[in-house]
Amino acid sequence: MMWFENIPSNVFTTVIAIYAVLFAATISVILKGVFFKADDHEELVRRVKSWWLIITLFSFAVFLDRPAAIIFLGFVSFLAFKEFISLVPTRRIDRPVLFYAYLTIPLQFFWVYEYWYGVFIVFIPVWSFLILPVRTLFAGSTDGFLRATGTLHWGLMLTVFSLSHAAYMLSLPKFNNPAAGSVGLLMFLVILTQVNDVAQYIWGRSLGGPKIVPKVSPGKTWAGFLGGVATTAVAGYFIAPYLTPFEGIHVYVVGVVIAISGFLGDITVSAFKRDMGVKNSSNLIPGHGGILDRVDSMTYSAPVFFHYVFYFCYGGHILS
Repeated sequence: MMWFENIPSNVFTTVIAIYAVLFAATISVILKGVFFKADDHEELVRRVKSWWLIITLFSFAVFLDRPAAIIFLGFVSFLAFKEFISLVPTRRIDRPVLFYAYLTIPLQFFWVYEYWYGVFIVFIPVWSFLILPVRTLFAGSTDGFLRATGTLHWGLMLTVFSLSHAAYMLSLPKFNNPAAGSVGLLMFLVILTQVNDVAQYIWGRSLGGPKIVPKVSPGKTWAGFLGGVATTAVAGYFIAPYLTPFEGIHVYVVGVVIAISGFLGDITVSAFKRDMGVKNSSNLIPGHGGILDRVDSMTYSAPVFFHYVFYFCYGGHILS
């Protein structure tokens, strides 16, 4: 039996609404190209085409059975980590260590599949942190040891541990979210994170104004940030009752939490790319760069939102 047979009706409705918004955006871009010769029209066309691909893949993953959805999200983490490693200078003697680093990815998502929260939450922060440096030192060279171990573990924390929190949404008990089950929580996270990204871009381009961190991300303005937070909070207020168990003050707060954490993830990855001297992590997605470029906000919003849900909806109890 396919998982989509048990997908709550609210999730189906949300997916249809997403496609309706995307269709309207496509028509808007086409009309803008016909009647207004905007400088950014080609960029908008590429972004819309990419969004069709991204949303279709995500919708497909949502309607897969749970194991297949977890594998899909694990593959996203794999691609993000691969892009990270491709940008970071590595020593030749560290090549064998990379095998063990890549091995942590299926293991981390296996703990998700097994509902093994106790191991999931410490495997990369503790055990990988302890074991990978030992394998590195047996390579026999101390030159660059700190940089090699530090960047490798930071990459795993950013692209694997953080993103795996999105997958663990699918392992949370469904009965705590009668509105849309565990998949509803994942959809809410992804939708609001992307709404925040788009809103910040639109508000920033429309209003301009003072930069927040010009040396890190010159396009980020206070107007874009505040407009993104406000827009995401409003979106969260209307969407939360359909996809989450939140009510009361949480309906107002959760959108702000996702918006701020998503912004921090975005500029953190931007700082990393600027340090590496690149604009995009890869050219995998036309108009959008690489996978890491698309999930940069979720590197922060996924764990922050997960633990917000874990504490307020599940009482902070260990789930195993």
